[in-house]
Amino acid sequence: MNENYAKKRVVIHEDDVGMNHGANEAYVKLSRLGTCSSGSVMVPCPWFPEAAELAHRDGSLDLGVHLTLTSEQKPYRWRPLTAPPRSAGLTDEFGYFWPDVPTARKAHPEAVEAELRAQLDIAKAAGFDITHVDAHMGTAQMPEFTAIYRQVAKDYNVPAMLIKDLSRYNPATYAGNIDVARYDAEIAKAGEAGELLFDAVLETPWSRSTNAETAYHELFKAIPQGLTFLSMHFSTPGDFEAINPPDAHHRTEEYELFMTPKVKEWITEFDLEIVGMRQLRDELRA
Repeated sequence: MNENYAKKRVVIHEDDVGMNHGANEAYVKLSRLGTCSSGSVMVPCPWFPEAAELAHRDGSLDLGVHLTLTSEQKPYRWRPLTAPPRSAGLTDEFGYFWPDVPTARKAHPEAVEAELRAQLDIAKAAGFDITHVDAHMGTAQMPEFTAIYRQVAKDYNVPAMLIKDLSRYNPATYAGNIDVARYDAEIAKAGEAGELLFDAVLETPWSRSTNAETAYHELFKAIPQGLTFLSMHFSTPGDFEAINPPDAHHRTEEYELFMTPKVKEWITEFDLEIVGMRQLRDELRA
């Protein structure tokens, strides 16, 4: 094992940048504070241009693309960039992405690949340094699309966030029946090719029954040896409350906690090495 991976190396990542203004604001503030080491932007979402401009103006911001094939918020929705026909299976009767992963997985692979490439092309045209790709709700990582996801990342010369064991990945709990063997075959190829693979992905504790500080202390305590991706969903208060009133507190309380000294205390307590996706990308390129 590479000695780096015997450590606890952790990417503190903000998913869903670009979904709303509060996500963008949280990403910038926490990145500058040092309690967020990377983020990824949803290109089809309305607040993508602001996020891209922020990253373009400040080269220290570590921003990838959160490849998007679903639109789960209601009534706030977003559409594919490629305007596919209904027959492609990417959209509902109103032309929006499906809200759930099992339905989105039925889309034609060719349409999925075209959409993923369109999202990366727009991000590239926006002028910021794309550090990586990952997948909103895990959809682009599912077995039907894993090979496409890997190939697209390779073609754009960025790492794709992939976990070694799909059964330990939260999106697998709501994605429907999964052909693990098909996924594992792609992971084996990725390993042989020297691609980036994560040992663990830990996510926002959506169903926590304790206060935020207790729940996130347990999250940090659970980080194993190896390379871990913390999939966080920060947002400053102000606008997500209108998008999803019952669940907004998960994002805003997460942001408020990561603005306190507690996170840096836990980094020291659990002997974590915080890395960004740009650093991991550049190590692979070297």
